[in-house]
Parts: sequence; structure tokens; C-alpha cells
Amino acid sequence: MKLNRNLKNDWKSFLSKDFDNHRFNELIDLLDKEECLVFPNEEDIFNAFNYTSFGNVKVVIIGQDPYHSYEKIDGKILPHAHGLCFSISKEAKRVPPSLKNIFKELKEDLGYEIPTHGDLSYWSTQGVLLLNSTLTVQAHEAGSHQKKGWEIFTDSVIKKISDEKEKIVFILWGKFAQKKEDIIDNKKHFILKAAHPSPFSAYNGFFGCNHFSKTNKLLANNGLKEVNWEIK
Repeated sequence: MKLNRNLKNDWKSFLSKDFDNHRFNELIDLLDKEECLVFPNEEDIFNAFNYTSFGNVKVVIIGQDPYHSYEKIDGKILPHAHGLCFSISKEAKRVPPSLKNIFKELKEDLGYEIPTHGDLSYWSTQGVLLLNSTLTVQAHEAGSHQKKGWEIFTDSVIKKISDEKEKIVFILWGKFAQKKEDIIDNKKHFILKAAHPSPFSAYNGFFGCNHFSKTNKLLANNGLKEVNWEIK
């Protein structure tokens, strides 16, 4: 798999040094040598950045790694992952359990009906950076590209946002995401924490966290436009 690093917006300048880093190039070499299916598709790997420019970021949701599942539709492989954490391709028929729980919480918090698809890209266009810590994964092998170099890259992204912006709402669901709190300046930004939406933990504090309404209240109190969390 050849990795296209040609981003479509102001992230180009912010990430140029990261793309030139030798550890990143080692990661690219690893991906180039992969002989199995890797998700998301090459053109979707950097969608989190292409959908949400650096200048537009006002909320960051941190995930772990992409969905490793896929469907076959009309004989073609459709990965669930498409470069945005927790989100799936609009054409996908099977909504993952964690995403179902996100929709349940969204309905309880803001009253939105459960959507008919799981594509969260509308959030991204409003300044919600949906960032996985690891940006690729082998098919059917959860966590297969962890500790290969992606975390160094995405930690650098989080730190850049923390250092160079103000009043960002960071949403950290689960212990993995909450470890990123160490690289976020909590004197400049807002941090919302809850259990992961996975069925194994959602009842331990994710349900009822009201992070969608709390985020909008923080944004409004700081003169920023609220996010329309409805799925479109």
C-alpha cells in the first residue's frame, strides 16, 4: 500500500516535519510491505485531517484504532473504517456496537433519533476532529498496527493542537484515550472524560455522560458556534 501524504488543507504545513520524520518513513515502509488487506482504503487514511482543517478544529474525539471489519456489497469489499474514529462508511449495513451506544447516548442527551447510517463526517465538517491514535489496521486483526509508529505521529498532532490553539474541547472515552490527557494543557483547554462506549463499559459511565450537550455549552460559553450533533 502506497501512502498518499498530500493533505487538502492547512494541515500540510503543520504536519510536514512529522511526515519527514524517519520513524514515520519506517512506518510507511512497513505499510508498503503489507501483503494482507489494510483498512481504511488508502485514500481515506487521512480523512480526519482532510475533513477538519487545523484552523477549524474546536472539538477533538480520540479513538484507538480503525474498525478491522468489512462487508461485501455487490462483490466488492467495503471497509467499515473510513478514516474517522467511531465512524463507518455510509454504505455499510452493520453498525458496530460502540457506535450504536454513541447513538443511544446522543438520543438521551439531545433527543436525536437513531440514524439510519453510521457516517459521522457531518461532525467533522463542523470542526470535530475524529482522530484515531492508530490510523491503519489489518483486516480482522484488531490492534495489528499499534506500536508501529502511528501513535508517535498522532500524539504529535494532539500536542500541536494543545500548544497552538485555545479552548478546544477534548472528549476522552475510555482509559486508552484518557492516557492522552498527559499531552493536553488543561489550563488552556476543556477535557471531558467518560467510560468507553463499548458494550463492555458503556454502563460504567458512558451512558448519561451528556458529553454532546456539555460540549455545546462549553463552546457557547466561549463564543464559539455549537456543533449540530445530528447525523446527516
